[in-house]
Amino acid sequence: MLGRFVTHRPRALLAAALALFVALLVAAGGAMDSLSLNRFEHPSSESGTAARELADRFGTGAPNIAILVTATGGDVRDPGAAAIGARLTAELGAYPGVGDAWSFWSPGAPDTLAATDHRSALVLAWAPGDADRVRGELLPGIETQIVETVTDPAVALTLGGADEVFRDLAEQASADFLRAELIVLPLVFALLALVLRRVTLALVTVAVGLFCVVATLTALRLVSVFTDVSTFAANIALVMGIGLGVDYGLFMIYRFREELTAGHDVAAAVRRAVASAGRTITFSASTVGISLAVLFAFPFPFLRSFAYAGIAVATTAVLAAVVILPAILMLLGRRALPAKPTGVAEQSFWYRTAEKVMRRPVAAGGSALLVLILLGAPALGMNFGPPDDRVLTPEQPVRAMYDTIRADFETEEADAVHVIAPKAGPDTLGDIAGYTERLATIPGVLRVDSASTADPARFTEGAATWLRVVPTATRLATDSSGLVADIRAVPAPFDVLVGGFPAEMVDYRDGVTARLPVVAALILLVTFAVLFLMTGSVLAPLKASLLNLLSMSIMFGVLVWGFQNGALADVLGFTPTGNIEPSIPILMFCIAYGLSMDYEVFLLSRIKEDYDRTGDPIGSVPRGIARSAPLITAAGLILAASFAVYATSGVTFLQQLGIGMAITIAIDATLVRGILVPALMRLAGHANWWAPGPLRRFHDRFGWRESADATTAAQAAVG
Repeated sequence: MLGRFVTHRPRALLAAALALFVALLVAAGGAMDSLSLNRFEHPSSESGTAARELADRFGTGAPNIAILVTATGGDVRDPGAAAIGARLTAELGAYPGVGDAWSFWSPGAPDTLAATDHRSALVLAWAPGDADRVRGELLPGIETQIVETVTDPAVALTLGGADEVFRDLAEQASADFLRAELIVLPLVFALLALVLRRVTLALVTVAVGLFCVVATLTALRLVSVFTDVSTFAANIALVMGIGLGVDYGLFMIYRFREELTAGHDVAAAVRRAVASAGRTITFSASTVGISLAVLFAFPFPFLRSFAYAGIAVATTAVLAAVVILPAILMLLGRRALPAKPTGVAEQSFWYRTAEKVMRRPVAAGGSALLVLILLGAPALGMNFGPPDDRVLTPEQPVRAMYDTIRADFETEEADAVHVIAPKAGPDTLGDIAGYTERLATIPGVLRVDSASTADPARFTEGAATWLRVVPTATRLATDSSGLVADIRAVPAPFDVLVGGFPAEMVDYRDGVTARLPVVAALILLVTFAVLFLMTGSVLAPLKASLLNLLSMSIMFGVLVWGFQNGALADVLGFTPTGNIEPSIPILMFCIAYGLSMDYEVFLLSRIKEDYDRTGDPIGSVPRGIARSAPLITAAGLILAASFAVYATSGVTFLQQLGIGMAITIAIDATLVRGILVPALMRLAGHANWWAPGPLRRFHDRFGWRESADATTAAQAAVG
């Protein structure tokens, strides 16, 4: 029915599609400004509760704004520098929206707020509110109305703080998005021109991908009206929009060409391509969308943002490839055929390779499996840890500021651990003193500020009190999560909540990793169901899941070897920190798993079609591979190249995503689909398509086949 609709009035359909694209383009114009910069935080965790208690009861919190004051020709204790520091502290504390401010020049301030040589010192401030408010409203004003007004050559000022790091991350991600657009589109066009051998078709396929990107950005803008959507979702929208648009566009074009070559007229070829390839594309998009939709299982806006992007990309890619592209093919007709014949599939490189593999499946499959295991082995050493300013390049001013703090300061005061006792009681000074002493004995604790060691008025409010545990720079850099665990393990004389930036990062990491089993189970179950509906087999989905997990191990191996251990640091220009922020591997897993299933659906659909027609469990494999492998290889190459563009990013997160995904896709589209799949299918034989009687009857009623001409030969073959 859809095929008949497309071929009935293709010009009217394209006119409507063009009008829709223009409307989406206008709406997408403001998408970047509507996206948010989500912090890495777990609001319902202990640290989140501690932050709210500290703000509500004491009007303060972990500092998220900082100004580094550097004496250009002397000492920050000199009268001129001291006067400027004191003035900055007062102005920052009085700035609308800032809740609290203190500095090296505040009365009773610790000497650790200055560098050990006193060449520089810090002004710190806490501003309540979400990252967008602080980043979009406060920081620009503080920069222009406070920092830039100081023109005295005796000092140099640098604006920093956690939210300034987030602000620079957002700006860099936006710049990377624009640069990637300028690189990806011409690159994809050039590759498509080589693959399709038709410049017109290359332009059309790029247009399909561009439609997906624009539509997805519009969808993200709409979603942002109701909830926070991360700025980084736009980067995913670009590369996945182009990638899936090209993937599905190629699949439709290849199928259309096959139908034309088989002797069908143009209208019939379009209808048959939509009826067969359209089903595969829909199922494939379902696996991609579902793989990213499982990110809704995490209670974090940052990760949920990519679920919105993934669902939008998958949905718009189906619309573009199954409705808009066939209308274009209807008008192009036989001009869509390659300028030169591509040859017989059964004589192709991939057919010959599959046949060779299937003659010696154990040796070939075992060798490929060994390569995958070796490449994925470094993943066993993955270490999850918190992100910091070093996700930016050293050229960024805020990054240079924190490099100075790490090198010259005894500790980083902004990263103190806060211990809040909401109901300590009014007469507990002795208890507080004993608790303070026990906390101070923890290895790596520089000092503990509390009502027993500092101004009691600052650390008490009615029956509530709080303590600030300041760690050494070494303990903070090497074992911040262990520090938080040690603090939480110290017996307290009253109920306490442990917060502060190190605790927030620990709680965020624990919140992410606690949901991993649920997310993994959801992905495996749903993709198993999708592949079962397509193949009617129990073994095929299990095999696909196993091979996908092998591909994922390579991706994680690259992350550990290249980024955690720093093997790619000199090449890409980032600073290794010895750990990986946990959200990024999870995001990459969901994207890569969906895309791997994307290729698995393409491959199995052609093998199953041949098997349904012939009932031959052996010969159908190389024939199906010969018809799908060129498409998968071309699509994989283009998608890998699109991801690889982010290797040039100024944000380590995007570099990890780009390199990890590019390598995984390239290996999955070649080594896995070209060698491991035929080897395993040769060993399984008829069992590839086996299912218990009840499931087989269920599939006969509710499942589907790629070709409407498929016969019951397969059913006869398996009895």
